Amino acid sequence: MSATRTTIAILATVLIASCKGSGKDETDAGDATEEDVAAEDAEDLDVAEEIELPCNPGPTWAPGTKAFEEATSAWNLWGVQGVVMSVTDIDGDGWADVLVRRSAEVEDFSGDVVRNKWVLRNTGTGSFEDVTQISGVLQGRVTADANYGRPGATWSSGDVDNDGDLDIFVGANRESVEQLETTEVMLNNGDGTFSLGPEDSDARCVDIACAPMGGTFVDFDRDGNLDLWVVHHQTSAGYPLQDHLLKGDGTGMFTDVTFDRGLGTIGWSSVTALNEARAHSWGWAAAACDLSGDGIPELLASSYGRAPNHLWRGVDSGGTVTYENASISSGYAFDENQDWCSDLNAQCYCEDNPTEEDCDLCPTPADYTICERLFAGFGGMYRWDHAYGRDPFRLGGNSGTTVCADVDNDGDMDLLTHEIVHWDVGPPSDPAELLVNTGVPEVVFDRPGNDVTGIVRVDLTSYWNHGDMTGAVFDFDNDGWQDVYIGASDYPDNWALLFHQDEALSFSLVDTDDYFLHYRAQGNVVADFDRDGDLDLIVGHSRMRCDIEPEECQPDSQIHIFLNQTGAGTNWLQIHLEGAAGTNRAAIGARVQVTAGGVTQTQEVDGGHGQGGLQRDLVLHFGLGEACEAEVSIRWPNAALTTQTLSLHGNARYHVLQGEDAVIE
Repeated sequence: MSATRTTIAILATVLIASCKGSGKDETDAGDATEEDVAAEDAEDLDVAEEIELPCNPGPTWAPGTKAFEEATSAWNLWGVQGVVMSVTDIDGDGWADVLVRRSAEVEDFSGDVVRNKWVLRNTGTGSFEDVTQISGVLQGRVTADANYGRPGATWSSGDVDNDGDLDIFVGANRESVEQLETTEVMLNNGDGTFSLGPEDSDARCVDIACAPMGGTFVDFDRDGNLDLWVVHHQTSAGYPLQDHLLKGDGTGMFTDVTFDRGLGTIGWSSVTALNEARAHSWGWAAAACDLSGDGIPELLASSYGRAPNHLWRGVDSGGTVTYENASISSGYAFDENQDWCSDLNAQCYCEDNPTEEDCDLCPTPADYTICERLFAGFGGMYRWDHAYGRDPFRLGGNSGTTVCADVDNDGDMDLLTHEIVHWDVGPPSDPAELLVNTGVPEVVFDRPGNDVTGIVRVDLTSYWNHGDMTGAVFDFDNDGWQDVYIGASDYPDNWALLFHQDEALSFSLVDTDDYFLHYRAQGNVVADFDRDGDLDLIVGHSRMRCDIEPEECQPDSQIHIFLNQTGAGTNWLQIHLEGAAGTNRAAIGARVQVTAGGVTQTQEVDGGHGQGGLQRDLVLHFGLGEACEAEVSIRWPNAALTTQTLSLHGNARYHVLQGEDAVIE
């Protein structure tokens, strides 16, 4: 068979009988030729069409080449407003749909609550249609009408009842029993419409205060049923809350197993516990991925307020999966910079209060007039608490989305963190950066630093703010190496940043002329929305603090779609997994390794991550560089961690049902 082309018979989804390593028993065909086998498949299907899978020259993008073009109007997205988005496929038609929401209820100038949630169906013809109301996702348990105002800004998708369609977790803040509507798991009826899940499920958090800011589907014990890891922010009174692990039974019912599995934390009553990351997270986002490589997913909670991030390492305790707190030991809680005196607010405070403890350690502010401006700007105080500001638990970051990805193609999952950093706080506050997995079973990260990796920006003024809350890791030019997108937002002089990975862990900033200039680009989703073999972007828009730099703000939170232009002439591979008995059907947590052109890429199927649920497409996308064929290894997330291998030709999307041959979708 030619290495550059493969001819197959196809009707929608057809077995690739002629593709090397497809898994088909060669004795079934006897002495038949490839053409005979293809003809037999066509005859069985009654109607067939011959197509050819090309072998292309390889990546064509280079600096100075436009990589993305806006297509918001053409895709029927005008009027859709939001800052948080996730990808799903509500109707199982193979086209990536999008769930869009604002982070909270929004009022217009008349005081009326305006629309804040959208369910958008990809028609497959280059547009989206609004199916929010007919989908039933927003129907209330108390109020029967499916209206736009039902609470719940944190959404993630997964097949919780293993019936072949995707259900949706809708997390809603709830602080008292007086609030009638709750967090819900909405069950897909099989046609893209939804019904309420079990009433007595612990996922609804009826008896406890909850403020979910991140919800991640994960099969932590690999029993074939999806579980939920839910990270909570704080109550309106300012009290952080316990994060929760909810075990699913395969029917849509969830039971809280947080403390049984070792995930209990305590309130903010002990500075020692806070410094050791044993107190509640100030949760701003969730994530789950296998960082140790043993098949047991780790659970992550990123924290706001410069509080420690949490990393829980999964361990097999005699056949039962439990979790150990590895927040500090892994290096995820905060970075090693504990120099509180480099915080300008601390310098100013100590200049005003020289006899306070340790103030003799701090340098004199270079310009005291800036201290006066800070003091006035924060209402007669500095952004500093001398009692606790010197403790490690207050020297971390304002941590938003964390993305799990094998950035350096070494076979283990690294982390990309997103952080808010203010100019006056500076070095003690953790920046958005890559945490590189060292590969040890205990899970330990290196922080090479942005000066080393090249993930740096040019600040236009001395009084900068980095509003890095959301972002993504994806290969925008199909060269086989993951690139980094940071949806910088919420502050003046913040726009979406795109970094190209030129070689392992070495990035260069892409000029906005080569992608797009979008200020305050909070929220994003990445998927091949038009199924042309490259990854597209939909970007949100935050209007917070628009009174500071109104010229950078849109009149509303209109979202924008940017279609990737780099796919033509490149090589790529897309894989859609479906678990069989013993594996969750959506294959969330499956690990896929693709080797092509001497490079091995590793990805995991995402069950939701990030601030509010920035879920990636369950269809995995791999750029192949100049290669046209790939060796594929799939580690299924079942009890045995069953491994399946395939040899596949590039430039097609394949569906792989566990244990069976690959077919083209």
